[in-house]
Amino acid sequence: MTPLRRRMTIMLCGVFLLLGLIFGFNQLKTFMIKHFIAGMGLPPAAVSTLAVTFTEWQPKLSSVGNVRAYRGVELSTEIGGLVQTVPIKSGMDVKEGELLIKLNDASDVAQLNSLKALADLAKVINERDRQQLAIQAISKNVFDTSKADAASKQAQVEQQIALVAKKNLKAPFSGRVGIVMINPGQYVNPGDKLLTLQTLDPIFVDFNLPQSNASQIQVGQEIVVTTDAFKDVSFTGKVTAVSPKVDTNTRNIQIEAQLANPDKKILPGMFANVNIKLGDEVKLLTLPQTAVTYNPYGSTVFIAKPTGKKDKQGNPALEAQQVFVTTGPTRGDQVAILKGVEEGVIVVTSGQLKLKNGTPLIVNNKVQPSNSPNPQPQE
Repeated sequence: MTPLRRRMTIMLCGVFLLLGLIFGFNQLKTFMIKHFIAGMGLPPAAVSTLAVTFTEWQPKLSSVGNVRAYRGVELSTEIGGLVQTVPIKSGMDVKEGELLIKLNDASDVAQLNSLKALADLAKVINERDRQQLAIQAISKNVFDTSKADAASKQAQVEQQIALVAKKNLKAPFSGRVGIVMINPGQYVNPGDKLLTLQTLDPIFVDFNLPQSNASQIQVGQEIVVTTDAFKDVSFTGKVTAVSPKVDTNTRNIQIEAQLANPDKKILPGMFANVNIKLGDEVKLLTLPQTAVTYNPYGSTVFIAKPTGKKDKQGNPALEAQQVFVTTGPTRGDQVAILKGVEEGVIVVTSGQLKLKNGTPLIVNNKVQPSNSPNPQPQE
């Protein structure tokens, strides 16, 4: 072998040896990293937890509705005229038949008195003709004419009495008067809306429910109503009517309920939250809805399972375990759990998106998700 060939052979051997060393070093480094990671295990995850407990639930249906007066009307007059007196004030409670607005009726009253005088005269003439007919001093035709004239004059009197009555606007029912903006001396036209009259006690609430709840609604069922105007006050009432048809556009059933409103706090037009009680209270296991993960293949929760070991602080070490659950009805922030967990089990309520089976857990319950059965919007 020539010296040049020998040097080339030695150089190639050195290159192959160097590549082998580099490859072996990389394989050793990868092996050591995998061994180190395997020895470390899964990184711990910070979560909040809550023990599953039984809660008393009142089965109910919820809806939103509108408050409507038991009786309500925008009052107007059939005839026009000049306002003479307004004996009421804004917001005043009035009785049925009480005078609200009086129009100037002086000329109508004078006309009424004239017609009464003519009616009295016609009545006297008819009575005289009756006596003369009895002695056959006049014909029956004359008596019939005077009798018809007396009846006609009396009808004119009654017509004028009705006209005078129309000049006095009276309350058709008891209720509360709205804002009065009519003043004496003002001229009003027939049909002008003069003021509103509303009966506030009792009062109606109209609301809708899906057709699927038709079998659960009956007249006489108790309801509880709350409003944004009185957040800490609830009003009880009963269902008074259920519509005999379903709305073809929304597939909802219209329902009417009546509430006692002695303090007259609830006003027509208010927005109302309606809850209909269905039977007696039941005990159900409940969790915050944030604790449940809903998937196409089922609903799951993560429970904090003790490992039998101690952490660095000496507390029992916990790890995540995923379980399937069957959920039931919801109420506010809560959801009922029908199957899958038992009372007292510690369930992860937040932070479960980064968990899988066996993940070590660090529990931090300083901040808990909302778990209110009746959440209220924050200002």
